[in-house]
Amino acid sequence: MNEPYSFSNNQMNGIVEETYSNIIKECENLKKITNCPNEQVVALLSVIASSFATINDMNDK
Repeated sequence: MNEPYSFSNNQMNGIVEETYSNIIKECENLKKITNCPNEQVVALLSVIASSFATINDMNDK
């Protein structure tokens, strides 16, 4: 079984915050360029999230 993981405070105030900001910025850019609704962005993020979940599920086996 995998042990729980938490980002360190340094990571939270560094790379995690930067990544979050970049994802938000790129989603806003996607909406601006394509004029798509928020629901389409959510669907895209869901597909991305599911691809990471699949990788984790495969690594657990």
